[in-house]
Amino acid sequence: MIDISESVMQFLLALIVVGPLIGAVLALLPAPPGLKGKSPDQAVLRHGVTVTGAILLAAIVLALGFDHDQPSRMQATTDISWIPALHVRIHLGIDGISLPLLVLTALLTFLCALYSYFKRPAGPSPKAFVALILLLESGTLATFAVLDLLLFFLAFEMVLIPMYFLIARWGGAERAAAAWKFILFTLLGSVVMLLGILLIGVKSGTFDMMALATDNGRGLSTSVQVIAALAIGIGLAVKTPMWPLHSWLPDAHTAAPTVGSVLLAGVLLKMGTYGFVRILLPIAPDGFRTFAPYLAALAVIGIVYGSLACLNLAKQGAKGDLKRLIAYSSVGHMGFVLLGIASMSPTGVNGALFANIAHGLITGLLFFLVGALKDRAGTSDLDTLAEQGGMALYGRAPRLGGLLAFAAVASLGLPGLAGFWGEMLALFGAFRPADGLSRPAFLVFLAIAAFGTLLTAAYMLILVRRVCMGPRPQPTPAFADVRGYEFAAWTPLVALTVLAGLWPAALLGLTNPAVQKLLAGGLK
Repeated sequence: MIDISESVMQFLLALIVVGPLIGAVLALLPAPPGLKGKSPDQAVLRHGVTVTGAILLAAIVLALGFDHDQPSRMQATTDISWIPALHVRIHLGIDGISLPLLVLTALLTFLCALYSYFKRPAGPSPKAFVALILLLESGTLATFAVLDLLLFFLAFEMVLIPMYFLIARWGGAERAAAAWKFILFTLLGSVVMLLGILLIGVKSGTFDMMALATDNGRGLSTSVQVIAALAIGIGLAVKTPMWPLHSWLPDAHTAAPTVGSVLLAGVLLKMGTYGFVRILLPIAPDGFRTFAPYLAALAVIGIVYGSLACLNLAKQGAKGDLKRLIAYSSVGHMGFVLLGIASMSPTGVNGALFANIAHGLITGLLFFLVGALKDRAGTSDLDTLAEQGGMALYGRAPRLGGLLAFAAVASLGLPGLAGFWGEMLALFGAFRPADGLSRPAFLVFLAIAAFGTLLTAAYMLILVRRVCMGPRPQPTPAFADVRGYEFAAWTPLVALTVLAGLWPAALLGLTNPAVQKLLAGGLK
């Protein structure tokens, strides 16, 4: 770690939030003659790599300058009055909860920009594509950095329009319907969430998340907390997505371009679960406790439902789409995150935050791999890929097959890889939930979720068998193995998946003190 002054830390965090927004504006402007090169389209894609690379570098420096001895303390804080009449302030800061999500977002966006530079997206002008990716990054980073409820809502909504256009303009078949379904679901959820945020602000007299968290709901009546938790929870549950509010996700993933799917699964879904931890747990604890058993019940239904849907898509003759299968697997994995949060225990919440990061790494890698597979084969239909018993990816493209098998076993929670720890800690949290929650009920939820892990292993192993194994066709059709730019984009995700699995303390050491303080209402 390095010693960086607080003013430099403040500048870095502001740059991380605002930098992509400035980059998005510059992407739409005509490039200076010296930067156009022979291809203006490649120049703007190079601009996307440069901006996202600079933001990633700033995020790494911020993480190195972060005081790891005090991860529960909000650092790099900026607090400026913005709209005095509404008591809205430009309040930024990071702690052990938000820092990993900030770095994950910066990393995945850079890898998507790098991948797009070499694999130019099919669709309209790359100018708009790059601008939308940068706008999406700015909104996501702001969501994890702002400490004002109204600013959180604005940042939360800022990502919807760029993702809508990424799906609608650069997506595949049925992209228009999928984009509309995405925007309608998320906008309706957001309207309800805004009502809950306004209720908290009016009743407490402030939108400052730090002040509200320190108060820990003492300034809000139980009825206000219950209404606010329900309203805000619905909006967050749509974005997560929680069963039965998940139906927009498979359509959006199936239609989205590869990098759109990576960002949607890797960072956008995390905005919903982050909101549960950052807003509802500390600000409306009594209201959240009222709904925690119901949230846990819906979470475990989602785990089993997502796994059964994947099993159905993976079986022979189902005409299952690989992207759709991975989308349904996300419903199951995010169910573990919600179960950990619903336990309201330090162990469960830490597990949820760990599973958030693990899901971003592993599912981002899976969508990259399936996108590459679709580019090579011209389809992501599993029956078409695995006709005559299997695609034989091990024999035709061994590195690609090996990476797909690695991502699959990481996704099913193999010990020693990142996917294991989050789900295990979420189950431990359900085993001993917080005081005031029914332990017998949570033990039932634990048993159902544990059964879901077996179903996850089943469909992932079927996927590997059908895609990677099978008789090698003679003569073997031309099928490119991992290319250089793919290797560059995927290697960091593989390395971090292994690192997080072998050294979970690196992440838990950041989140645990911050979670302990958050659940104690800022009193620790």
